Amino acid sequence: MNYQKLDAALVTALKEVHDPETPSLAVFIHTEPVLDLTATAVLENLGVSGVTAGKDVFTATLSANAITQLSEQPWVQYLKLSQKLHLVNARLNSRRLSV
Repeated sequence: MNYQKLDAALVTALKEVHDPETPSLAVFIHTEPVLDLTATAVLENLGVSGVTAGKDVFTATLSANAITQLSEQPWVQYLKLSQKLHLVNARLNSRRLSV
């Protein structure tokens, strides 16, 4: 596995995976802008949808083994764990601020 292509959150999440074959990690896959047919086939075989020419960021839920495979591809720039975002306004509105 090429750890230089993984963000810290993804490395941490990979350490907690119990079954390396089960797709359990939502990731952003950053690639070179122009993918050849082989790269496109690899992404599609891993279940990545929307692989089109000119696109360089993809999202997918992948297994630890798939992440390892992608990290070793020369056309993959980096992989980043997708994390749930929380709206700031939702947090502020749920607490009553007194002045």
